[in-house]
Amino acid sequence: MSHRESHAVELVDISGKSVGAATVSEAHQAPGMLHRAFSVFVRDPSTGQVLLQQRAAVKTRFPLRWANTCCGHPLPAEDVAVAARRRMAEELGLPEMALTPIGVYTYRAVDPAGGRVEHEYDHVLLGDLPAGARVVPDPAEVAALRWISVPALLESLASDPAPYAPWLAGVTARLAEHLSRPLVPPVPSVPRPNAGRFEVSPPGGDLSDDAPERWPGGR
Repeated sequence: MSHRESHAVELVDISGKSVGAATVSEAHQAPGMLHRAFSVFVRDPSTGQVLLQQRAAVKTRFPLRWANTCCGHPLPAEDVAVAARRRMAEELGLPEMALTPIGVYTYRAVDPAGGRVEHEYDHVLLGDLPAGARVVPDPAEVAALRWISVPALLESLASDPAPYAPWLAGVTARLAEHLSRPLVPPVPSVPRPNAGRFEVSPPGGDLSDDAPERWPGGR
């Protein structure tokens, strides 16, 4: 058993609120405990392609399935992005990079081989590969890597989902939704002619509907 099977994960309710803790091993025993997780996509900004990894054969859940760039579990009360960057360095030798939260995907899936259960409140993150960065995978974690465009990945998932981890379709859908959103330029404030006043947001505030999602604490 991997030493990480004894690490703690944060149990959550369906809204993502923390309700306790368990070990990785305990959380993945049938019927499964809903817990916080993350799924990262690393994108090559020059091509728009994203990096997939084939999970190593020794993985206790869904070995040799293709998944997104990096997956994992924050420790209880750990920031999700901090945990994600740590795992990206451990699994893939990647340097620190900015990670954008692009949605949450909640799912439950049973591994037909071992009977372990993934039941996750999965935070989906997107990062751009820094110029000159090299991907150096740990063979104990990663069997293979490949780059693929998002449209090609969606098509492959729809036509033949068997080679893929069960969460990949859901997190890729969150990615596609994020990429399809139009970029809206900021609208400058205009002084009111009748009173010589103009509106400002409160310090640190953002009153727009497009304000970034506020993330709960990590697990």
